[in-house]
Amino acid sequence: MKNGNHTVTEFILLGFSQDPVIQLILFVLFLIVYLMTVVENITLIVLTYTDSWLHTPMYFFIGNLSFLDLWYSTVYTPKIMMTCVSEDKSISFDGCVAQFFFSAGLGYSESYLLTAMAYDRYIAISDPLRYAQAMSRRLCICLVGISYIGGFVNSIILTSNTFTLNFCGDNITNDFFYDGPPLVKLACNVKASYQEVLYFLMTSGVIIPTLFILASYLFIIAAILRIHSTQGHLKVFSTCSSHLISVTLFFGSPLSIYFCPSSSYSLERDKIVSSFYSVLFPMLNPMI
Repeated sequence: MKNGNHTVTEFILLGFSQDPVIQLILFVLFLIVYLMTVVENITLIVLTYTDSWLHTPMYFFIGNLSFLDLWYSTVYTPKIMMTCVSEDKSISFDGCVAQFFFSAGLGYSESYLLTAMAYDRYIAISDPLRYAQAMSRRLCICLVGISYIGGFVNSIILTSNTFTLNFCGDNITNDFFYDGPPLVKLACNVKASYQEVLYFLMTSGVIIPTLFILASYLFIIAAILRIHSTQGHLKVFSTCSSHLISVTLFFGSPLSIYFCPSSSYSLERDKIVSSFYSVLFPMLNPMI
């Protein structure tokens, strides 16, 4: 390979293992997980659309969350399964760009959508009598639209800056998909401006949503303290617990990679965590 990203035509993904038996086992496992993900999320989407009892803001957001999880899993899992059973471990440069763009866009959109869901839960608990008016359908559609637009604007910024880097040296990575860190490791002459872009996107796409979610739950806790009945406490817990679990899993997995000290970095652990939030999390969300 020559210096300059225009000479790069493909990247090589080594995956989890080179053992054919292990690859076959992994293929079957990923296939089962993917089929469950598709069935679960499509079921939730259909239910929230067809069942009139579920035409509420909370289930409107859950339906959109299932839509994001369905396509997020589709971006990664079929290619991972092909890598397991095919001798061709390559992914074209254009294919890598497309996978990177859609995964980032869907990931950022889900981050913003979970933030909107936290606001929805806050309104439902702090002002239940005005909930239907405060969370009108128009507002819900606007919040979902802003989530998608914000997510894919961030993805355009990240993708355009990542794939204008100069890639030199080896085009092989010991992973099963290309995320930001594996790609940057293959690049040379990474400018300080690229780091500034990453800091901006980390702030706008992760830190600010996390702060908004924490603020929402602080207000929710304040509302809980004003509730004196045990039944009221249980109702609040049932309302918020699933969202809180999803938020913890969604933000906790990638943050454990990006904020892990370099001295304790482990490639195998990185693979496991990456497979969790890219493959398993979209399957677990409907269950949660």
